[in-house]
Amino acid sequence: MYRLSEIQAHRREGDCWIAIHGAVYDITTFLPAHPGGKAILLKHAGSDATAAFDAVHPIELLDEYLSAEQCLGKLEDDTQVRHNAILSLAEVESLALNRLSPKAISYYASGTDDEITKSANGTIYRSILLRPRVFVDCSACDLSTTILGNQVGLPVFVAPAAMAKLAHPSGEAGIAAACSAFNALQMISKNASMSVPDIVRAGPEAVFAWQLYVLKDLAATERTLAMIRKIPQIKFLVLTLDAPFPGKREADERFKAAEVAAGTSGPQVWGTEAGLTWEKTLAWLRKHTDLPIVLKGVQTWEDAAMAARYSPAVRGVILSNHGGRALDTATTPVQVLLEIRKFVPWVFENIEVLVDGGIRRGTDVVKALALGARGVGIGRAALYGLGVGGEAGVKRTLEILADEIATAMRLLGVRKVGDLGPQHVNTAVLNPLVYDGPVEEGLLEDGLRAKL
Repeated sequence: MYRLSEIQAHRREGDCWIAIHGAVYDITTFLPAHPGGKAILLKHAGSDATAAFDAVHPIELLDEYLSAEQCLGKLEDDTQVRHNAILSLAEVESLALNRLSPKAISYYASGTDDEITKSANGTIYRSILLRPRVFVDCSACDLSTTILGNQVGLPVFVAPAAMAKLAHPSGEAGIAAACSAFNALQMISKNASMSVPDIVRAGPEAVFAWQLYVLKDLAATERTLAMIRKIPQIKFLVLTLDAPFPGKREADERFKAAEVAAGTSGPQVWGTEAGLTWEKTLAWLRKHTDLPIVLKGVQTWEDAAMAARYSPAVRGVILSNHGGRALDTATTPVQVLLEIRKFVPWVFENIEVLVDGGIRRGTDVVKALALGARGVGIGRAALYGLGVGGEAGVKRTLEILADEIATAMRLLGVRKVGDLGPQHVNTAVLNPLVYDGPVEEGLLEDGLRAKL
C-alpha cells in the first residue's frame, strides 16, 4: 500500500511512477514505448492520473500495455475521509471542476448564450423566505415520499444526465448504486454511456425511469421503446420536450469545433424530431407503451394545464428548462410553480408536478416541495459527485442534501415531506416576476380531459 506522498518522489524520466484506478505503476521502462509520447506521462508522473487517463482511454487498456510486474501495489485510499470532509454541493462542484477533463467540463457545465437562465435557476431560491413554526415535536423526520406511486426514500431524484462516463468509469451504474443506497429515483438518460440493463442491475434498491427523445427516425424510437418494455425496473417514461433544437452552448461548441478541426470527431447532427404535437405524439406513444408518461420541459402554466387535461394518459410533468441549456432568459421552474398556483391550482390534484434545475441546498428542495412539487431533481450535482469519487461521490452528494433537508424540516417544525405547504414559505418578493400577461381563459378551469 502506497501513499500519494510516496509516489510524488518518483516523477522523473529515470524513475517514474504513476497511480491509475487505485493501482501504482512503475512506468519508467514504458515511457519510450508510449504511443502518445513520454511527455504526457511525465506531466502526470508522481500523481493520481486516473481522471486524465479516463478522459482518453478505456480502463481495459491498462492490462494491454502494462505488465503485472510493473504494478507495484495499491494506492492508499483516503476517499472516505475526503468525502466526509465535503460539506456542500458547492464544494462537490469545485472539486469536480478541478478533476474533470476539458471535454467533460465543456459538456456538463455549459449553459446557453449568456447563461442567464442557468444562473437564475439557482439564485431565485434565495429570494424565498422560510417560515418556521415552534412548539412542534420534530424529533422524528421522515424524508420518504412517493413519485408516480413508487415509494422512494428521498424527495430528491437524479434527473436525466447524459454521458456520465465522462465523469467516472462507473458511469450511470455508479449513480444507480448510489441511488440504491437511498431507495432514490434515477431517471436514465436516453444518451447514457451504458446500456439500460447494466444500469438497473447496479441499483437493486433504486427506482428507475427512462428518458425518451422522439427521434426523426421514428422506427428507431419504436425499437427502443420495445426494448424498454422488457425491463421491468423501468417504472415510467420521461418524454423530453424542451430541446427540439439544440441551444447555443458556446463552451461546448468551442470544444466540439476543436475536435472536428483536429479530426477526432465529426460534426454534430441533431436527430430529435421537432414536429411533436399534443394529440399526435401522445396517441402514437400510447400505442407503444403501457408505462406512465411524464412530460419533461414544461415552462408555462398553460402547458401544465394542457398536460393535466391529458390525464390519465399523462401522469406528471417536470418543470424544467433543460438546466439552462436550451432557451436562455426562459422562466425558472420556481416561477412556473408560482404561475400554476396562481392560475390553475387544480393541476396539482390531477397530475404530479416535479421540478429540476439550480438545486444547491436542501433548503432549495424544501422550498420547491412547499410550493407543490412532488419531487426535486438534480443533474449536474450528481455528475459532479460522480467526478469527485464515483459511486461514493454521488452518495455523498445525496447524503448532503438529505441531511440539509432533514435539518430544514426540523427547524420549520415539519415531520413529513407531505406536511410541507405554502404556509412554510414567503414568496412575496417574487410576485413581480410571476407572469401577468394575457390568459387563455379555456385553460383556467378543469374541463373535460382529451380522449386519446
